[in-house]
Amino acid sequence: MAAVVGIQEQRRPLGYAVQALAVATCYYAAGRLGLLRRLTVEGAVFTPVYPSTGVALACLLVLGLNCWPGIALGAFFLVLSLGTPGPDVVGILVGSSAGPVCAYLMLRRAGFRTDLGRLRDGLCLVFLGALAAMLVSATVDVVTLVCAGKLDAARFWPIWLVWWVGDAMGVLLVTPVLLVLLGARWPPRLSRWKETLALVVGAAVLVPVATGSALSALFLVYPLLIWAALRFRLAGSAPCALFASVMATIAATDGVGAFTGLSHVEVMLKLQLFNGSLALTALLLSAVITEQRNTRLSVEEACQELAEALEHLSAHDHPAGRAPPQDGQARRAEDER
Repeated sequence: MAAVVGIQEQRRPLGYAVQALAVATCYYAAGRLGLLRRLTVEGAVFTPVYPSTGVALACLLVLGLNCWPGIALGAFFLVLSLGTPGPDVVGILVGSSAGPVCAYLMLRRAGFRTDLGRLRDGLCLVFLGALAAMLVSATVDVVTLVCAGKLDAARFWPIWLVWWVGDAMGVLLVTPVLLVLLGARWPPRLSRWKETLALVVGAAVLVPVATGSALSALFLVYPLLIWAALRFRLAGSAPCALFASVMATIAATDGVGAFTGLSHVEVMLKLQLFNGSLALTALLLSAVITEQRNTRLSVEEACQELAEALEHLSAHDHPAGRAPPQDGQARRAEDER
């Protein structure tokens, strides 16, 4: 028995190391993908959606707080890939790790469920996980850059705002998709494969047209998003919202479609309003539909149990071969006998 315990203790640090490397790899890969498309605001370059924050929060929700070193390691590799790190890298690592960790702690305190099957779960992810917690990461990172002399203090608020919004969009758009993938049944059931195929084809055709059209037709995405939420709940609406956000970000960084002729600030503002409305619609509508469905199933199950209980009681009150009395007179005659 002692030998078995010793082997488990030896394997535990190795397991933590492998987990940290896996989290760091995912964080780094997501960050590099996000940096493929950038916008310039007040002379600073930003990614409109920073998917690494969504990856970090999803890892914390699934693996627990022990995976935070992997987040810091992934952030270090990402900073290292952008240039030679200076003393300010410590502050960047603290901010990159503190935001997702604060989001995890607040969501856990609020009783958050990773299946996002309740409206309160969607609201918690929006207001606690994204909007509130990402204030920490944005503030620490931007203050660090100002103190290091890499950022003019006069441009603090505009840069802080776009930094915060980019981190928040990463949580709102990426975390739900990862939670759906990690919680899905594999292999998935294809009972509605025709409708699934129709939704995929519709998104592949409609979303590029809506984001790339010069007619500013971004609103065409919402019927598709509502269809996905009504029929497939979060499993359909979250990937649809992420795909629409990616296509809109490509159009915004290229300055085409609905973003033609706009200034950098106007492009960022329009894009983030679109991304935010997409994420809110996908999360909250799917949560409401899932909650109503679960309530209906609970009521049906309770009715079924009640019917079975009444049938069981009726069988005990009236033995086989003896019919129950039909009216009050028959009941009295039965009593007299």
